[in-house]
Amino acid sequence: MKVRDRLKEKKRIVVKIGSSSLTHEETGRLNLMKMEILVRELADLHNQGKEVIVVSSGAIAVGRSAMGIDHKPKKLAKRQACAAIGQARLMMIYQKLFAEYNQTAAQILMTKYTMINRATRINAKNTFDTLLEMGAIPIVNENDTISTDEIEFGDNDTLSALVAALTGADMLILLSDIDGLFTDDPNQNPNAEFIDLVEKLDSHLDAMAKDTSKSSVGTGGMATKLKAAHIATSAGADMVIANGNDFHVIHKIMQGRNHGTLFLADKKEEFYLDDIIDKLG
Repeated sequence: MKVRDRLKEKKRIVVKIGSSSLTHEETGRLNLMKMEILVRELADLHNQGKEVIVVSSGAIAVGRSAMGIDHKPKKLAKRQACAAIGQARLMMIYQKLFAEYNQTAAQILMTKYTMINRATRINAKNTFDTLLEMGAIPIVNENDTISTDEIEFGDNDTLSALVAALTGADMLILLSDIDGLFTDDPNQNPNAEFIDLVEKLDSHLDAMAKDTSKSSVGTGGMATKLKAAHIATSAGADMVIANGNDFHVIHKIMQGRNHGTLFLADKKEEFYLDDIIDKLG
């Protein structure tokens, strides 16, 4: 059996969508045609009997676009205001699109403190489990409006890996503006080689990681994606980094086709979420 055939059997899947994958590069406004494809792909996974969790960036980008701001605001209060506007708009569109496919979307906003505090972390896990039991599709984002350090230092690559670990997901898909892991930055080095499969993460791969993200709206580069891979694979989930330029890649990945870089699960017996969260600072 090919190693990617195992992906067909995954039951609980977390899909992370980067800001650049949701918006038009020229205007920063939501790309509604792409969002329709995304929702159709996720709804079809759900119709196959799989449990789906979405970690969606885009609140600040959507909010600033709505208010006619053509650059990332420097002032924290303005970024948080944009997040408040954008999150409401983003969720409204998700709700509408999922409803067209007879699916129910639910919003979960998290901060680092949600994970640090044991009581709130258990509550979050119970909420996820109950929503999935009810057949809903949770849509997760950082609560940028109230969390000062999440905007400055947070990224949804790490958040999606933590969500995968918290919920016991067996698959994490990171969709961004890069095709996967390369031996060097492909934007700078034309001889950079694509890495199709990572069986075990090591210090050599970590040293290789550079910020290959060229987006003006996203926050996560390759270093954050490798950090996410460490968390997800140690928790027992396979992970794929792939390009979100065409959301049809989701069903192709789940069919076991060669898209993106596949990181194989390497479950650690000594894996504790508390230890991972402590290292985040």
